[in-house]
Amino acid sequence: MMKKRQMFIKQRSRNSSNTLFMSSWTTTSSATSNVRYLECQKNHAANIGGYAVDGCREFMAAGEEGTVNALRCAACDCHRNFHRKQVDMEVVCEYSQT
Repeated sequence: MMKKRQMFIKQRSRNSSNTLFMSSWTTTSSATSNVRYLECQKNHAANIGGYAVDGCREFMAAGEEGTVNALRCAACDCHRNFHRKQVDMEVVCEYSQT
């Protein structure tokens, strides 16, 4: 069974120089975050006062990025906002003496 995942990656870099104890240090840091949309949390029985979800386990875009269908799930036909958002952040800092 083949799964299709949609990920968005943001990268930020920052360079700075600091002076510490008469030495020159260069600090480089980068942060990478991966955003995934997991199970659908839309309550399909809200209009009758109940609670029922459709069982969709992961968001799969119904169209190409940049189109209206990119925000619709191909499995459950719900908007992406109904799916639980998971953000994984990785920060890497490097210090070197120059």
